[in-house]
Amino acid sequence: MSTGRKLRLLLLLIVCMCMVLTSCQSVGKEEKKTSLRIGISLYRGDDTFITNLCNLLEEKAKEYERENGIKVTLDIQDAKGSQNIQNSQVERFISLNCDVLCINVVDRMDASVIIDRAMTAGVPVIFFNRQPVEEDMNRWEQLYYVGVDAKETAVLQGKMVVDLYKEHPEVIDRNGDGVVSYVMLEGETSHQDSLIRTEWSVQTLKDGGVPVEKITGGIANWERSQGSALMEQWLLEYPDTIELVISNNDDMALGAIDALERAQVTDVNIIGIDGTTQGLEALANGSLLGTVSANKEAYAGAIVALAVSCALGEALPADYPLVDGKYYWASQEILINQIEENQ
Repeated sequence: MSTGRKLRLLLLLIVCMCMVLTSCQSVGKEEKKTSLRIGISLYRGDDTFITNLCNLLEEKAKEYERENGIKVTLDIQDAKGSQNIQNSQVERFISLNCDVLCINVVDRMDASVIIDRAMTAGVPVIFFNRQPVEEDMNRWEQLYYVGVDAKETAVLQGKMVVDLYKEHPEVIDRNGDGVVSYVMLEGETSHQDSLIRTEWSVQTLKDGGVPVEKITGGIANWERSQGSALMEQWLLEYPDTIELVISNNDDMALGAIDALERAQVTDVNIIGIDGTTQGLEALANGSLLGTVSANKEAYAGAIVALAVSCALGEALPADYPLVDGKYYWASQEILINQIEENQ
């Protein structure tokens, strides 16, 4: 074989090899993920609302699997109220090559460590339920938040009482003295939602013409047991005085109900927030006057839809429109016991 022919064959072989390699690379680029791993860290696993939401997250993930044929693994961890523990969980998620992180941040003022580590690893983060400060949220385009508008929540909580007072003032002003005497069960001291719910629920009552007088209030850290302890103490300190209990969430409201039942007091109205499973049971049996419930199906659906879109590098879902390209606000509604006309 001549040297020229050998060279032509060699060049042809090289061209063929390049075509094969290019073809393999193209196939690799077109391959879609067949499984996703989502790291989820909860500020506290024993929070009733978060538990209800997590159950829905698992349902939504299974639903996505069935509809799309992509396996979704949720790695759910409890930070037990410790930001340090949560930071360590984030490190573990990243080391396990999680495709996206969903974080119910312990300290909304201290999300920077989580964001730093996620940015370095290039892993998108969806915060939910506890909103980081705006400065942190603006640090990276791959940061999102899913939750409810705290002011809207509080206004709806106040509105349920305003509307009822206009129709049946005797139901709210139980002793008929022209003033509604209330106590306030608050969540965490520095929690944004707690502060906003406390302020705007009462402001809505005043703006709506309900004559209110605060007897006392206290921090119960979102917990049923602490709400119960405070209510028990207040019943001793202010016997036959309390007409309305305004609670920042359903769990603390249920604690107040527990204390009232032990004291055999039946003429106090209690309103909560969250529409938890237990809260709805209390609403059904009449021990809870009303609650504000988020659309939890949409809430959980938005978290999962955003997570899989980020993980797959797809366009964000149109079903869950984002405000400012970062925030999804779940809708909310008032749930209240119907009052009989003869009351």
